[in-house]
Amino acid sequence: MAGSTLAARALGRQLAMHRTRAGMTRYAAAQVVETSQQTLARIEDGLKAKVPDLWINALANAFSCTDQERRTLLGLAHELRSAQKSWWRAYADEMREGFDHYVGLEESARRMSTWRVTVIPGLLQTPEYRRAIAWTESPDMPTEQVEKRLEMAGRRQARLADPSFAIDVLLSEAALRDQIGGASVLANQLRRLAEMSELPNVSVRAVPFDAPHHLGSLVGSFVLLEFPKLSATGMTEPPVVYVEEHAGDLYLERESEVNRYRDAYTEIGRVALDVDMTRQLMLSIAKECGE
Repeated sequence: MAGSTLAARALGRQLAMHRTRAGMTRYAAAQVVETSQQTLARIEDGLKAKVPDLWINALANAFSCTDQERRTLLGLAHELRSAQKSWWRAYADEMREGFDHYVGLEESARRMSTWRVTVIPGLLQTPEYRRAIAWTESPDMPTEQVEKRLEMAGRRQARLADPSFAIDVLLSEAALRDQIGGASVLANQLRRLAEMSELPNVSVRAVPFDAPHHLGSLVGSFVLLEFPKLSATGMTEPPVVYVEEHAGDLYLERESEVNRYRDAYTEIGRVALDVDMTRQLMLSIAKECGE
């Protein structure tokens, strides 16, 4: 099962598409099922955990959906309701607002392509490196809370054991040299990163300081997430670009926006070292840190 986040996103997208085709406003559609415009907005945005079949059938009638379109909507609603409770809900108090949506997308993805200007990606961080980040972000955070965040990070990294999931990482050399937590922490992080880069579903390549000018300096860090087919309907959700900002996160879904980032990733990759040379660079920097 691809997960409740993906099913909710697909259902919301389909409902919004049928509503627009029918020429109905959100307010008018909400009146059909006797709910608020805000609730319907949450459904269309993929943020509501359960949508009853009664609502689906009423909306399908109002939107003049075909029998096949109705079956697709009902299938997505069933998949959403039957999805197992997301493990990350137990860590909701430890996430910044909205990050649970990203974790849901990450858990559902079949492939992630990420470019990082600074900081090793969360799926590849050691506990010590992640702990140092937590203390830097919130110096007064209680130890118990920090450790719970580390526990959540460990749960996220379980994705790497899934052979149907792949992660491709491009890292600026700056991310490999930033001594977060000190030289020893960085050295251990780089050795661990070199080990993980040998996994069949993990690719890590570095863009050295002396690389030719490239788009990475202009676009900033981002993650491109691509998804598998939903089991109930066989539908494939469009990819999403996630841009993490200090003041708030961006989720880009328009095809033109996604293609710009996909092209940027390709361009950055052209100036990156290959996997073996990257591994040698990481181990060399780790050795420097130990001297």
